[in-house]
Amino acid sequence: MNPSKVDARIKRAAVTRMKLTIDDPRILRGMALQLGRRRDRLNAGQRPLGWKVGFGAPAALQKFGIGAPLVGFLTDQALVAPGVTISLADWKKPVVEPEVVVFIGRNLSAGADRDTVRAAIAGLGPALELADLDRPPEDVEQILAGNIYQRGIVLGPCDASRAGGVVDGLHGHITRNGAAFAETRDPQALTGELIGIVAHVADTLASFGETLRAGQIIITGSIVPPLWAEAGEEIEYKLDPIGGVSVRFSA
Repeated sequence: MNPSKVDARIKRAAVTRMKLTIDDPRILRGMALQLGRRRDRLNAGQRPLGWKVGFGAPAALQKFGIGAPLVGFLTDQALVAPGVTISLADWKKPVVEPEVVVFIGRNLSAGADRDTVRAAIAGLGPALELADLDRPPEDVEQILAGNIYQRGIVLGPCDASRAGGVVDGLHGHITRNGAAFAETRDPQALTGELIGIVAHVADTLASFGETLRAGQIIITGSIVPPLWAEAGEEIEYKLDPIGGVSVRFSA
């Protein structure tokens, strides 16, 4: 079979996977707990930054018996300055995920068609998500209640020329202590199509009384297998031709 036709079928399947009905009791309970904690943080003075998805790779979807990635939240407290050194003293299993960030330019309601979703995407950029797997990823409800292990985000620049979710020509490459570690020229291969992810986040939020709003971001999942971080390391991620971000770790 023609490889291009195979790729097209994979991408169509990825979009279909995003159409998750919110009737899984694990997701209902987990999201209720998670969004309650988000409200507590906002009431305490934190500001909404956006949303994240996790466990959207095909193997994870199969493992948990879910049809689309899990959705978590981000506040301004999660922001980490590029190049900063982070102490791992109180971390259990630190993980770094190089991701594509979607910058939202318009409010997006549930059930939006593809053209409406594209019109809501103001640009794309790179980010490093920092997570701490402080418990085994086995229970969907607990994963959601714990905000999918989220600990921080190093946010890169927004490329407005990629409004609409244009990923053509993107090349992600990651170095570890200056040495090449991983790369991909297909940033949607592990995550699924960005259009489908944005629609899924909007649909999920609407099911729980929330709205995907202009000015928010979505980090869309790791474009390569996640990296286990160690003290003394520097991890740099470039999403060419947009730009890059980096982070250092200490004991």
